[in-house]
Amino acid sequence: MDVAERTQGPIRVVDELGEKCQRLFLSFLQQFEQVGAEGKAKYLPEVHDLVSPERNTLRVSLRDVTDFNTTLSGIIQDDYYRVYPYLCKALSVFVKNLHPNGIQDKKQFYVSFHEFPYHTNIRLLKTNLVGRLTKITGQVVRTHPVHPELVSGTFICLECQTTIPGVEQQFKYTQPAVCRNPVCNNRSKFMLDISQSKFVDFQKVRIQETQGELPRGCIPRCVEIVLRAEAVESCQAGDKCDFTGTLIVVPDVGSLATPGVRQEQGRTGKSDGNNMGVRGLKSLGVRELNYRMAFLACGVESTALSKLTGGMEGNDEAMDMDSIAKQVSNADLQKIYEMTRDRNLYQNLASSIFPTIHGSDEIKKGILLMLFGGVPKKTVEGTSLRGDINVCIVGDPSTAKSQFLKQVSDFSPRCVYTSGKASSAAGLTAAVVKDEESSEFVIEAGALLLADNGICCIDEFDKMDVRDQVAIHEAMEQQTISITKAGVKAVLNARTSILAAANPIGGRYDRSKSLQQNIQLSAPIMSRFDLFFVLVDECNEVTDYAIARRIVELHSRQQESVEREYGLDEIRRYISFAKKFKPRITPESQEYIVEEYKKLRQRDANAMSKASWRITVRQLESLIRLSEAMAKMVCEDTVKIAHVKEAFKLLNKSIIRVETPDINLDEEQDTPETEDSMETEQNENLRITFEDYRKISNMVILHMRDYEEKNKDKRAEGALRKKELINWYINQIEDQLQGEQDLLTRKLVMEKVLERLVKVDNVLLEMDIADEDKDNPFLVVHPNYVVE
Repeated sequence: MDVAERTQGPIRVVDELGEKCQRLFLSFLQQFEQVGAEGKAKYLPEVHDLVSPERNTLRVSLRDVTDFNTTLSGIIQDDYYRVYPYLCKALSVFVKNLHPNGIQDKKQFYVSFHEFPYHTNIRLLKTNLVGRLTKITGQVVRTHPVHPELVSGTFICLECQTTIPGVEQQFKYTQPAVCRNPVCNNRSKFMLDISQSKFVDFQKVRIQETQGELPRGCIPRCVEIVLRAEAVESCQAGDKCDFTGTLIVVPDVGSLATPGVRQEQGRTGKSDGNNMGVRGLKSLGVRELNYRMAFLACGVESTALSKLTGGMEGNDEAMDMDSIAKQVSNADLQKIYEMTRDRNLYQNLASSIFPTIHGSDEIKKGILLMLFGGVPKKTVEGTSLRGDINVCIVGDPSTAKSQFLKQVSDFSPRCVYTSGKASSAAGLTAAVVKDEESSEFVIEAGALLLADNGICCIDEFDKMDVRDQVAIHEAMEQQTISITKAGVKAVLNARTSILAAANPIGGRYDRSKSLQQNIQLSAPIMSRFDLFFVLVDECNEVTDYAIARRIVELHSRQQESVEREYGLDEIRRYISFAKKFKPRITPESQEYIVEEYKKLRQRDANAMSKASWRITVRQLESLIRLSEAMAKMVCEDTVKIAHVKEAFKLLNKSIIRVETPDINLDEEQDTPETEDSMETEQNENLRITFEDYRKISNMVILHMRDYEEKNKDKRAEGALRKKELINWYINQIEDQLQGEQDLLTRKLVMEKVLERLVKVDNVLLEMDIADEDKDNPFLVVHPNYVVE
């Protein structure tokens, strides 16, 4: 009798709380009805989907459980880890009752909870939360590959061949303590029967605290997340996610893998009288099993309500307005429709994102278009064309460069802020590290990988090491990162927009030098930026007063002084909605883009411009991306000529303007010996900006062409003499003259401008006519010159 009882196995204790929870949860699945759909169980369609072989998890809202039965909700929250197996049993019973013949007996079902109202910081995870339902938020920094985990093992005794089923595994390989056969005392020789055991998909993820939860002066803390079943591969490195589950204590298997210490010291051949023998279990090579805390998650959700993503998925399928509107609620759709009707939407969005920064409207608009982004494409050969826009801000100190980066990092739900001086190549791209437990090499994401489908803000970009700058060449254009380290060869996606800030050499921007001479950046890096903005700290009474007034208001009134046309949440939802559009370029816009690109190239061919290395095919692609971003901003399906004009205006104000230094009119000019000292001193300092030089030259050229058109049948009369042009110019600016000295200066500037147009730029030509006054020649415009 005793032998028979022992053969049947150990007596199992019945968990009354678990059985009660199982009955209540089964009633919830059968009886809970959706609002507005009476007589129909809410979760019945989702349960029918579990019949598919790839499905095994049911997502349940904890709010629905609370509305149905507060007792059941309280049990789940307080004793989640204890009652979770009974919840899965209730779901399995419910599914098998609905489909008695369509479900395999070995198939396991799992429950995932979401809409848990209480949130806990990673730093506050203590032992009092072990086993309770908890929700934490963090950013994924490392993901491990998915592998099967043994949850319930069936073992065969190798001495008596007795089968021992249902041996639960406690996060490590666990064998039976003793064979169930009463005449067999085997305690170690067991074999796992794989065909009768139960496995589940298992993945380990490491997350760290987000920037908003991190106390000042503290290092972000990390926690290991255990994902099972359908929760695996639900988050990637760089994602900010909510994890719902419970805090658990797992054995630290990694500490067991460390090599033991050789204990027998007397065998070294050195025996002395101080040998006291063996001291403790550690001296015998016995290693203690330690425990550490981890988080067992059943549900994973993205924290970004309006995730600013623009990846390659679905690029070939352009969505129309109706299909996009179905993905947005009616209230949000109404607000988005009102924003699209705003005639000043472009300016209002830019000023609402940066309400505390005065001026710099072009930079605000450029960053706004970067948030919308262009349309990524893929050619027939498989070449990827990026749609992300890269922006670089170069400027003097105290011109709010870092403020732009900080506000973008706070606004964008997926953004990584880093400093160029404190970042290495591996920190920006990716690092290959060794896992503590499995001793395998895994990839730990860097800043660019963490910002995939987002924005990477890099401050002090000019202070990066040259070797570190080379590491991001591939990421900025091909948007991939190739790694070949420690036997790991991989190509990772880095589809990110880069917003960089750099200081000029010496701390001040020198207008007499080109942009490349002002910053320590290589030409390949500079050509990968779509927009270059220069902030120069100039003394201007009106601007200085406005900036000072703005700063004083921020320090005195703070929140009252911040004026926004739209809230940040509204802008996030609008950008998320607009990024679903994939505008296509119309034939008219294509022709206009080609013509504008030709003008840029022709202007660079002229001697007036020193920026010929900047205008390349990459600037043509930048113009296309900016035009697509403009079309996205107004929720248009096509790129119109108006969008291209606005994009060209922004491109022209950024990279073209900064490449034109001041013009030294006395350059390569010899000062005559007959001039007095005053005129010599004046000539030495005769310098005008490029904008003034271009304005004067355009006025002269347009006037000369108009005169030539009216007198084209005459030879000499069809051209103007040099002094006639000078007198005409003085008459045009007569209202702006402030005295005799100003008149002489303007006249001298005009003479130098005409000399430069003839001898340096070759825009004007001197006519060879007999008996001509050599000091007052006839001038005509070069026939191939194109006016800007």
